[in-house]
Amino acid sequence: MTYSSTEICALKGSTVDMSCTYTYPSRIDGVDTEVKETFWFTKERRYQHVDLKTDSDYQDRVEYSCSEKSCTLRITDLRESDSAEYKFRFITNQPGGRYTGSPGVTLRVTDPDLQVKVTTSLFSSWRELKCHSSCRLPAHSSYIWYKNGQKVQSQTSSTYSNYFNYADSFSCAVEGHEDFPSPPVCVDGQTCNRVIYTDRSICAFKGSSVDISCLFNSPESITSKFWFSPHQSYQWQSPSQPEDLSEDSQFAGRVQVLESETGRSTLRITDLTGSDSAQYHFRFTTGSFEWNSSLPGTTLTVTGTDEHTLM
Repeated sequence: MTYSSTEICALKGSTVDMSCTYTYPSRIDGVDTEVKETFWFTKERRYQHVDLKTDSDYQDRVEYSCSEKSCTLRITDLRESDSAEYKFRFITNQPGGRYTGSPGVTLRVTDPDLQVKVTTSLFSSWRELKCHSSCRLPAHSSYIWYKNGQKVQSQTSSTYSNYFNYADSFSCAVEGHEDFPSPPVCVDGQTCNRVIYTDRSICAFKGSSVDISCLFNSPESITSKFWFSPHQSYQWQSPSQPEDLSEDSQFAGRVQVLESETGRSTLRITDLTGSDSAQYHFRFTTGSFEWNSSLPGTTLTVTGTDEHTLM
């Protein structure tokens, strides 16, 4: 048996195909060989291989497209739990005529893991940006580009070329997976306007403390900086003007901002409550620039169990 690929990476929610071709003797001891059963599996129960079509974990998400000596498995609406080794098996009318292709196809289902790669020109500020994924993306994927954290209109391809300012940073995302953008990169050098969060998401117990951190820099002197949560926008004087979380009465006496080194800021929230579950962003301004990003920050989820009950 031969698989078209032995390792596949695919995005959550997408569709994947894996194929196998196989051969067998047409006749054994005067008896013509007939293939009685073909199927794909990942599990065994009581020494029996479980056909994916009968596996409740794949209900209504699996299709086989089989012809003589080949079979393709299609899985739709991929989930992270679909990450596994998939094997093809066929059974013939011959004694002992049960065959499994091993090793099989290893499937890894993940969120987009994107990076922006910059190609420079020796003689000008012309740059080509490429949104690169370590995982195979669906055909005809549409992309979203962000300049200094703000969405760039009418740029939907995986490449973006232009004359760029050295102070600008760029990030990309795949449409439908906007919560998983690439880290922002400078188009020239390492100093540009950008914020990079240490964690995309954090889970913590009620009553505990949490540190939410980011790295930031700018080619200009930063005149102000603070953390905020869009979840609190109903309290802001203007919905488009975020306000410092440390001045929010909900967080009174529970918030500290730590800066152990230049270019790193840490928001510490103590005595967590369920209402603290939200997304948290960092913002800075210079004399001529304001980082007011539409990119996701760090999402905090506060779970129901109180830390003090675990003591």
